[in-house]
Amino acid sequence: MGESRTDTTASEDISTAILDLGPTKVHSRMDCALFIKNDQHVQLFVTNEEGETGSNGMKTYDFEPAGPREKLYFDPPKTKCAIVTCGGLCPGINDVIRAVVMTAHHSYGVASTLGIRYGLQGFIPSYGHDLVELTPDKVASIHEFGGTILSSSRGPQSPEEIVDAMERMNVSILFLIGGDGTMQASLKIQEEVAKRGLKLGVIGIPKTIDNDINFVPRSFGFDTAVEKATESIRCAHTEALGAPNGIGMVKLMGRESGFIAAQATLALKDVNFVLVPEDPFEIHGPNGFLQALDERIRRRGHAVVVVAEGAGQDLLAASSETDASGNPVLRDICGLLRREIDKFFKSKERDYTLKFIDPSYIIRSVPANANDRVYCGFLGQNAVHAAMAGKTGMVVSKLHGHYIHLPLSLVAGKRKRINIVSNYWQAVLQSTGQPVHMKTPPEDYPPGATCKLDQSS
Repeated sequence: MGESRTDTTASEDISTAILDLGPTKVHSRMDCALFIKNDQHVQLFVTNEEGETGSNGMKTYDFEPAGPREKLYFDPPKTKCAIVTCGGLCPGINDVIRAVVMTAHHSYGVASTLGIRYGLQGFIPSYGHDLVELTPDKVASIHEFGGTILSSSRGPQSPEEIVDAMERMNVSILFLIGGDGTMQASLKIQEEVAKRGLKLGVIGIPKTIDNDINFVPRSFGFDTAVEKATESIRCAHTEALGAPNGIGMVKLMGRESGFIAAQATLALKDVNFVLVPEDPFEIHGPNGFLQALDERIRRRGHAVVVVAEGAGQDLLAASSETDASGNPVLRDICGLLRREIDKFFKSKERDYTLKFIDPSYIIRSVPANANDRVYCGFLGQNAVHAAMAGKTGMVVSKLHGHYIHLPLSLVAGKRKRINIVSNYWQAVLQSTGQPVHMKTPPEDYPPGATCKLDQSS
């Protein structure tokens, strides 16, 4: 395999080089006004909130732009593709499937596209899952529905068995739609393909509702998730206003990264406290959450609290259990907060009303909104363009308005998290009016960052 010209220009610690399967000798049948040239690249700044950039917080890298190539590696009429969806549900998966199938069929005329049922299990004969052929007629209206028409599963499967299955099926290109675990699996599959010397493309399309994939500023479905989350927050605010000392609490998804909670807070100015995994807090004491909540209730008579599911795990007994993907099972932070709020107000002999809303699976299973549908379409199309040109071991991303190719090694195994000393997090705190840290601020926190503003309702 070769490498195209996409090495970093500002740092030697990472490489943005994209693997290719070999020389491109097949002329594309696309009637395209602007093909991407093989030596073309785009230079972009990457901040420490978008990817691994080092201590200075911003570096410049050369990336390979996404888009159609005039010369292809694969001969479309002899090419068979496969699509697999893995992990949890997320708005927009069907949109990506549709875009891949339509582009492969109409723009390139590939021989066929197979759908692998129930995630990576679908490759393993012992599970007995059937394949499905994805035709334009079959996927024409799937974007109107949430979830994935291929279904999904969690948990690791043998890369050797997966590649064995692809050889039996005579698959030339595999598209994997999934999150961090799926991208790690994609990397292992690509390594097994290379080990065997096979000419088989492996293309990832990063999917996570938590928006926590490295070097992917916005994952598809995130915009829809935030939009749906604000509906629950609005309901919690209405409930909080409807009773003396009313408290509305909303639990949102966010295992290690609180981007949905933070973005929904910025979108809807009704939130008074937002708790995320990146920003530890105390419950008791003069700088604790309960004291701040009490002050808010005394001053305004109500409060809205948004909690990412992974927040405050250090306040709970660590779990020894793991889920099918190998992630530690999270403890119930909202249950703890509700118990402690109840004890606190009873100790003060004050009445209160708390309404708790958990919309997690409603958010995950809805169809994508208009913005995400457009985004999913471009991701799917550009994934096919890359695959037909012989690119492999990569994912498609959008950075600063440019669709680009990223090596799987850059996005797999490292989650993106909110930088709590960034202007973004400051904007969230200023929107809520909560203390910057509901505990003693760390020594490395920027001077002047302990302001307390109240711009919420």
